[in-house]
Amino acid sequence: MRIKLLLIGFTAFWLVLLVRIYYISIKSNTYYEEIAKQNAIKVEDLAPSRGSILDTNGKPLSVNKLGFSIGIKPQLSSRRKRETLDKEINFLVNNLKDLDSKKIKKIYLKRDSPYSHEYVKVIDFISYDDVINKFSKLSLRDNLKINIASKRYYPYNELASHVIGYVAKANIKDEQENRVAKLTGFIGRTGIEKYYNSLLEGEKGQKRTKVTAFNEELEEIDKTLPSSSNIKLSLDLELQQYIAKLFEKKSGAIIVMNARNGQILAAGSFPEYNLNQFVSGISQKEWQELANDFNHPFTNKLINGLYPPGSVVKMGVGLALLESGLVTPYTSYYCSGSFELGGRKFRCWKTQGHGKTSLKMAIRESCDDYFYKGSLKIGIDRIAPVLKNLGFARKTGVDLPFEFIGSVPGRMWKMQKYQKPWYQGETLITSIGQGYFLTTPLQVAKYTALLATGYSITPHFIKSVDGLKVDYGKEDVLTYIEKRNLPLIRKAMREVISHPRGTGHRYIKSKVDIAGKTGTAQVVGIPQSEKKRMKENELEYYHRSHAWFTTYGPYKDPEYVITAMIEHGGHGGAASGEIISKVYDKLLKMGYINK
Repeated sequence: MRIKLLLIGFTAFWLVLLVRIYYISIKSNTYYEEIAKQNAIKVEDLAPSRGSILDTNGKPLSVNKLGFSIGIKPQLSSRRKRETLDKEINFLVNNLKDLDSKKIKKIYLKRDSPYSHEYVKVIDFISYDDVINKFSKLSLRDNLKINIASKRYYPYNELASHVIGYVAKANIKDEQENRVAKLTGFIGRTGIEKYYNSLLEGEKGQKRTKVTAFNEELEEIDKTLPSSSNIKLSLDLELQQYIAKLFEKKSGAIIVMNARNGQILAAGSFPEYNLNQFVSGISQKEWQELANDFNHPFTNKLINGLYPPGSVVKMGVGLALLESGLVTPYTSYYCSGSFELGGRKFRCWKTQGHGKTSLKMAIRESCDDYFYKGSLKIGIDRIAPVLKNLGFARKTGVDLPFEFIGSVPGRMWKMQKYQKPWYQGETLITSIGQGYFLTTPLQVAKYTALLATGYSITPHFIKSVDGLKVDYGKEDVLTYIEKRNLPLIRKAMREVISHPRGTGHRYIKSKVDIAGKTGTAQVVGIPQSEKKRMKENELEYYHRSHAWFTTYGPYKDPEYVITAMIEHGGHGGAASGEIISKVYDKLLKMGYINK
């Protein structure tokens, strides 16, 4: 019996052993073979070169500047090897200009790891001109590694800065969420650079190399090249430079847009700022100067500037009046210069009043009193939905990040935001674009294009990606009644400029026949005790009204919208009439408009 048990145990032992040998040598062969390959094959991700941003004619607005990065051999941090590290750093400092040995050493010690065999990058970018004469000397040193590198460069510095945007160094969160950013070390932060970041940064490549146990390369097995896309914008560099010159020393925004398809030919938020300051990291002093500037150069006023629209909203309110059926094109109100409601006096801008006023005349001469009385008759509940349908309090859909929505106030809006009821007096001031009503310059441009063409378009800067054209459609959003009344609104806008009493008549001197609307948006309220309104030039600068002027042209066959808003500019026509006239004439000269 004992012998039998011993034989069974002996047999079981050898069976288990044989099974184990079979598993290790046969079944696990693929698994261990894969591990062996990983030990012998080095996989290296290849960073793509960021795509270029070009203007409509292919001129570069954002490109890569060629240069080099420099790395130092790893694992030189120990005391025994510290002398070698210092020697290499001193060599770099003595041969290349504007380098700080303490800064380089600090970077090395921070990035070096005993577990890495990769050279430690101590200089992310140094220009081609600074290195090329010393290249052979640098490349002969075993402890240094020179690699080709690129740096984002903006040839025109501050031009269209809020549109183009900038790239900056990627942070830890960026690198965790974006593998390409981890490779390149940079990511789009604002503007087109951010909105189309995935296209511009592209896809990483990969190289597989056979190496020794000491990470010495033996041969390249295969290689997948990285790729990225170039983007062409609808911006015209020549036109952009022209409007920037016209806006010199002014604060505000201007948009030149195709009214039919939404392509933006030029757009600026002023003052602008130098994009190149942000690529490698802006200094604290430079940042403070931008942050403390009362004219807010770092705010993209095209989509983030929220302003009362003032009188440019009167066409939209006019459509709401007609849509209600309670007001017709022939309805008139008598303007005496002010209107009293609930013990409060609501003034018209014209102290002596406009007399008997129809809708067309009210738009042409910007009569506030007409809209006070008309809005009181139909109520805010009939006005707010029409204004929203015309594009206010909605994103325009423009291809820029962080677009603000603004607000069209009403009963529900006020209750949700402030938990307070709506008052009739608020209906009156909303009807002339004041009070809680806030909009962006780009919303006003889109709204103007809708009035001009009858269709809602999507403002955009993109024209093509790698030569493939990008098209946006248009949307029919107007009601039958609104469409029927558009000709009246357009005639009124034409008379704003063509009629002797039009609010823009004195200020537009263009070869192009255009229609438009001026607007003056108050920054501070006028006390009830003031019997006579102060003139804009009598107010302190930052208390002066914002000046709007939105236009389209040619009048009979609308092609382009130009909307300008000058902060603290006073009267819209006076502040920007000359600028708008010159831009239309420039479009004519450049062949965009066929007179």
